[in-house]
Amino acid sequence: MTGRIIQFGTSRFLQAHVDLFAHEAKQAGQPVGPITVVQASNSGDRAGRVAAFGRPEGYPVIIRGIENGAKTERRIDVLSVDQGLSAARDWDALSALFAAEADFVVSNMGDTGYEVSASDRGPALLSGAVPLSFPGKLTALLHARWMAGGRPMTILPCELVNRNGEVLRAAVLALAEAAQAPAAFAQWITSDVIFADTLVDRIVSQPIEPVGAVAEPYALWAVQRQPGLVLPFSHPALVLADDLQPFERLKLHILNLGHTVLADIWLSERRAPDETVRAILADAAVRGRLDALYAGEVVPGFDVRGMGDEARAYVGTTLDRFLNPFLDHRIADIAQNHTTKVERRIAAFLDWIGEAPDAPATPYLDHVVACHVSGRKRA
Repeated sequence: MTGRIIQFGTSRFLQAHVDLFAHEAKQAGQPVGPITVVQASNSGDRAGRVAAFGRPEGYPVIIRGIENGAKTERRIDVLSVDQGLSAARDWDALSALFAAEADFVVSNMGDTGYEVSASDRGPALLSGAVPLSFPGKLTALLHARWMAGGRPMTILPCELVNRNGEVLRAAVLALAEAAQAPAAFAQWITSDVIFADTLVDRIVSQPIEPVGAVAEPYALWAVQRQPGLVLPFSHPALVLADDLQPFERLKLHILNLGHTVLADIWLSERRAPDETVRAILADAAVRGRLDALYAGEVVPGFDVRGMGDEARAYVGTTLDRFLNPFLDHRIADIAQNHTTKVERRIAAFLDWIGEAPDAPATPYLDHVVACHVSGRKRA
């Protein structure tokens, strides 16, 4: 076992999240394997970034923000990545590395990362050519590993997809079946490959070219516990949990809900086009409305679901994040797809707390939902 991590995705998020955690764990004396970063897309616009991974001096991550109520700024030179590969250009090398050295896979392929192209659905998937989609690439690489002896491995997807491990596993098994792979291959995936459900949270505000990133102090990587699960390292931000739903609820219905409420104010009041979260909260009237909403509707909603203490603490953390003096988070960006976000972040919260017999009154949130979700009634 080498502990090598194969990382699909070159994003600044992974650079300042998983890669940084691995570096800090190794600096603390843990036997952390090296990371190979893979550009999974066929785009040529990140060739410079791929080439820059693995430089002996590493790459910088700058942490800036509010931590424990005080401003903080520090630089870490991340040394956990030892090489970058392009799936399109280096497929044979990647296949050999995946089969022989990899013990863990992490990924962050964006909102559409689990979509499968039609060309990957059939026997040609295992022909040796480079599949187009990420699930297709993963299926082909797992098949090559299985053919080479197939020792167990753990896959830790970091896409913002509910039950991401379960979804990715189902996609791989469906592609294996469509490719007419032997039943023993599917059995090996089921018995020896762990797809963990995870949740990630960190605002990574800007890149440093060609490799590096600026990020906030807050970070979370929550992984759902399951039999046989082995993590690549331990870290204060890496939490092993029996259930991810509490983490999901806090993030979705406090941080994300707060963002959407601020976007709703920004839209309805036609405020400055370039206004940021920090700037809108400098308006005492807006800050007062958000504080009152959290105290009067959101936290009481968590109270009736038995999560009031966690919600109060998370509200404080969220406000620190919103007020980060180094982060220019434009509300225009948050306001994109506003109606969908109202449904997922606010209406879903009302549904969730509405299942409790003593649900609190939520006049403000009810009003926002009524303005954007046609024909919807409080559950």
